[in-house]
Amino acid sequence: MNRKIALITGASRGLGKNAALHLAAQGIDIIGTYHSRADEAQALVTELQALGAKAVMLQLDVGRSDSFADFGARVEQALQQTFDRQRFDFLVNNAGIGVHALFAETTPEQFDLLMNVQLKGPFFLTQQLLPLINDGGRIINVSSGLTRFSLPGYGAYAAMKGAMEVLTRYQAKELGARQIGVNILAPGAIETDFGGGAVRDNSALNAMVASNTALGRAGQPDDIGGALALLLSDGGRWINGQRVEASGGMFL
Repeated sequence: MNRKIALITGASRGLGKNAALHLAAQGIDIIGTYHSRADEAQALVTELQALGAKAVMLQLDVGRSDSFADFGARVEQALQQTFDRQRFDFLVNNAGIGVHALFAETTPEQFDLLMNVQLKGPFFLTQQLLPLINDGGRIINVSSGLTRFSLPGYGAYAAMKGAMEVLTRYQAKELGARQIGVNILAPGAIETDFGGGAVRDNSALNAMVASNTALGRAGQPDDIGGALALLLSDGGRWINGQRVEASGGMFL
């Protein structure tokens, strides 16, 4: 029986890396993408191979939708050369950036950057890759707890994530004929280097998060990698078109 293959964008670090490790531990092979750090990408390949998974990392800038046709061709080549396959099973649209700016101070350049990376990128990348996803496969988009609760400075970022939540429902509806399930995972505040590592490194911010979370702490990457692996497990098959928040009960 063929092992399943997951394609994870932004897999070389942070939540993407953690998700790749979780999935590899469950017997899933990995195609990952990285933006610029080829050394981090190759280090992850080594870690994944140590877990018994086949793995390959491909360079991709999700903010450049004009590069997606070339990327799709490289995915096809990787499938054939590394996995002896023509299609993969799971797409995880994880890659992203954070911009902190109050609504009154957000520039058109910041807005366009967020739109290109957080909305236009996953929209058209998924479109490009659809012919390479197996019928019966699954897609996981990534949102944020900030679409449910509001913290000053994240209006543009959260607006893009909110749009992805709407898109997820439409994708689930339209791809159902191919038995492709689509969900969106919304992490709360997690201790990673995202956004300059503020939740991880700013003790006051970390304490604020912990005090407003039912489970009494900020999230760890393992919390999100585990949740994502759960959604892609056989037990998650009937969950479809849903926003699933993994925040430990933040701002309940």
